[in-house]
Amino acid sequence: MPDLRKTMLASAMCLTAFASAAFAQSDALDLKFAGALEFSDTGTLFVGDNYNGAIYAFDMTDGTAPVQVGPVNIGDIDVKIADTLGVPTSALAINDMAVHPVTAEIFISVSRIGNFKSAPAIMKVSQDASITMVDLAALSFEKQALDHYPDQETTFRPRGLGQGAPLVRDIAKGEIALSSLAIMDMEYHEGELFVSGVAFDNFLSTLRRMSYPFDGAQSAANVEMYHISHDQFETRAPIRAMSIQEVDGRTQLVAAYTCSPIVLIDLEEIVDGAKISARTLMDYGNGQPLDMVSYSMQGEEMLFLTSNSRSPHLIPVSSLNNAPTYTKGDLPDGGKSDTMPIMPVGDTGKAVMFDGMSLQITNLGENLFVSLTRDMYTGSLNMDSNFNGFPNRLHNLMAEFDFPQYWEDK
Repeated sequence: MPDLRKTMLASAMCLTAFASAAFAQSDALDLKFAGALEFSDTGTLFVGDNYNGAIYAFDMTDGTAPVQVGPVNIGDIDVKIADTLGVPTSALAINDMAVHPVTAEIFISVSRIGNFKSAPAIMKVSQDASITMVDLAALSFEKQALDHYPDQETTFRPRGLGQGAPLVRDIAKGEIALSSLAIMDMEYHEGELFVSGVAFDNFLSTLRRMSYPFDGAQSAANVEMYHISHDQFETRAPIRAMSIQEVDGRTQLVAAYTCSPIVLIDLEEIVDGAKISARTLMDYGNGQPLDMVSYSMQGEEMLFLTSNSRSPHLIPVSSLNNAPTYTKGDLPDGGKSDTMPIMPVGDTGKAVMFDGMSLQITNLGENLFVSLTRDMYTGSLNMDSNFNGFPNRLHNLMAEFDFPQYWEDK
């Protein structure tokens, strides 16, 4: 899912809205930004274009499955992608990652920055760890324009460090259009695509749903939720990461917001023009969610939620059943910081160890996570594939088990 830091790199790109409905390959491909990625069950690749205000669906359904899905590990993957594209690493922004459900090939959306313009690309990482750029123009595709695409003039209000002077990067935030968050996450479910992002009016946070193949129709519903740590109802900041699960006997969307409440939304509520009041289940504190991965561990359905500021959070889906909800008045008044004894609130999962910082993570086969992980010691960005029951590399840790004397005593 693309974040604000990455869209800053490409903010010089001219944003162009349009009013056309879905169309097919006979029209020229005009992809301007490759952001959020999602696959259908059979291998259609959905690409969110926040600059065009559209979603593209590329036909990749003719792939074959490998005999066995194996781990893919690549050191300094950002350097290798930049070399493949012929740009310096500083001119590369990685936006999202998804794995083909049949071929187990890993797809990464990126932006190439240069000459005051931004160019999108989709990179493919094969099971043998080779990296190639996908020729999108050679693929059949459909395109679905977003209704209520936000205006391109309204920008974020920059914030500094309280009484300290703002840094250049703080001021630069004020040049980024709110429309850069038009598509934050996508989830494919039973022939429909669910899309989170912002829309054009003051009630910005929006959930869209559309059938695939695209037919030009879509529903757009506004979402309000109670934010525990902020102690206020919020309607602007969009859902950052989401997953569709069976909770309380109903098909519901589990959604994560910035700073970091977890809410439930019944899929039946997502109809055109609806004003949805999401049900807040928990808030585990400050941070920006990046990815929410659904997987099975020891026969139990789990959600693995990563953040740019916290350890990953592991949530058993079963723990969401009959979970209490929170609204204003249920807790002491006022904002709530991470250090307060009351935080986290309503926590049904737990923080888990992760070596490094995962910028993007998703499933690779049945038993592996593949992650774009920033090494905390070297700073390198690596593609690591690890067992999803313990998705860590232990090379950076010096623990009791690493001493040769430990094994001599056994």
